[in-house]
Amino acid sequence: MLKYVIKRILQLIPILLAASILIFALVRLSPSDPIASMTTGKAVSAETRQSLEEHYHLDKSYPEQYLIWITGALQGNLGESFIHKQTVNSLIAGRLPTTLQLVFMSAILALIIAIPVGVISAVKMNTPLDRTLSVLTLIFVASPVFLTALLLMLFFALKIPLFPVFGTGDGFWDNFKYLFLPSVALSLNMVALISRITRSNMIQELNSNYATTAIAKGVPYRRVVMGHCLKNALIPVITVTSIEFGTMIVGAVLVENVFALGGIGDVLLQGVKAADYPVVQGITLLLVAIFLLINLLVDIIYAAIDPRIRPQ
Repeated sequence: MLKYVIKRILQLIPILLAASILIFALVRLSPSDPIASMTTGKAVSAETRQSLEEHYHLDKSYPEQYLIWITGALQGNLGESFIHKQTVNSLIAGRLPTTLQLVFMSAILALIIAIPVGVISAVKMNTPLDRTLSVLTLIFVASPVFLTALLLMLFFALKIPLFPVFGTGDGFWDNFKYLFLPSVALSLNMVALISRITRSNMIQELNSNYATTAIAKGVPYRRVVMGHCLKNALIPVITVTSIEFGTMIVGAVLVENVFALGGIGDVLLQGVKAADYPVVQGITLLLVAIFLLINLLVDIIYAAIDPRIRPQ
């Protein structure tokens, strides 16, 4: 097991390296002038411009800029923001907790809703209830996250003021109220996907030989469903959940912007608009690293559950 974990960790290194090169190259394709963003569009002397370029290493070639950035990143230094005039590390440290709390709340909420919905749909297959739930999940999966966020804000914050709209609040319960609508908006796509996969797997398990045999022997149907079929049906859900978790981190950028939560998504969008290279590079690389670590964790869980996937 230890050899398998080490091998998977080593496999992440070239992926992160390739991702860092791609991120660096794509950021440099921006038509915006970072010097103009630093000076808020004001005209500056040639000396001032040269001084800024030297300070942020913009006077060097692209390969040299990349080596300076990636060397600092490997040492835990993601650079200094052009616009905020502080380190990218401090920007992330101050805003990442909000983003992670939003994503974790959304994932937990999605699983709490999706798995029971999938099980009920499978047990009540081809009934009006199953068809109704199927239509709802199709609507959820087809709705863009920003549109869902705007609709939730319109109905549950403006028309029916049950929840606060902007900010994150103070204290645990206040924070929960502020993040509830954003969490719902971010979770609905995941609810739709996980519930459909759970339904499909549950139907397959309920029609399997072992389930049919257990029912024929008089094992209570509820026990067959919850104690045997559900356990096996949830294994593929783990993989989909990990992928969706990474997708939710990206979706959180849009939701944070709609609800003005002030997470790393807000900083990332500001960085893109202002050609703030260090901010865009640092946050994007961090999101890639988080996504890869989640997949690594899922692979380790899989290897612990099913030893057959470990290398011989």
